[in-house]
Amino acid sequence: MKIWLDSADPAEIKKAVEAGLCDGVTTNPSLIAKAGGDNATIIPKIVEVCDAPVLAETLSIDADGIVSEGKELAKISSNVVVKIPMAWDSLIAVKRLSQEGIPTAVTLIFNATQALLAARSGATYIAPFVGRREDISEEGAQAIAEMVDVYQLHGLPTELIVASIRGPLQVKQAALAGAHGVTVPFGVLKQMAEHPLTAAGIAKFLADAGKG
Repeated sequence: MKIWLDSADPAEIKKAVEAGLCDGVTTNPSLIAKAGGDNATIIPKIVEVCDAPVLAETLSIDADGIVSEGKELAKISSNVVVKIPMAWDSLIAVKRLSQEGIPTAVTLIFNATQALLAARSGATYIAPFVGRREDISEEGAQAIAEMVDVYQLHGLPTELIVASIRGPLQVKQAALAGAHGVTVPFGVLKQMAEHPLTAAGIAKFLADAGKG
């Protein structure tokens, strides 16, 4: 399963790359703004430190606007994937961009029917959200499992990258459901490497070594 980093901070992304834990990067308008710029200024900095797919999101909501923005984003780097929120016009835009060989990712997906439509329109990736579903007391892992089943049953090539990850447990659930990947904040990525018994074991080893 691929591990993507949900970040627009080049320094964080570089650390994940150094650990071999960055199969791609996902950004959104909030992360880009937090990084202090816009797609045109931040995405080039990301592709400098990560030679992998980088999702850059459009802001338009009509098909023509999405396609126009998408083409401009694609000019930044061959690694750029145009990220588009799920909507009817979005599906039209995905189809048009895919016909021109521009990779796309459909985000803000919450159920298997949305996932099916995105794949059929030609999306390279989808980014279904689990955290936001669970925030309103809806099952997240089951929804991901259903999407995986639909893709496998019908031989759809779109990759499913689980997003809106709040912690390591959701990563495990996505992996067990058969998702192609997850995208996680850097803090969650570090949490995945930690366990209290691991920390206790290291402390004991060091204490014992000091007695020798």
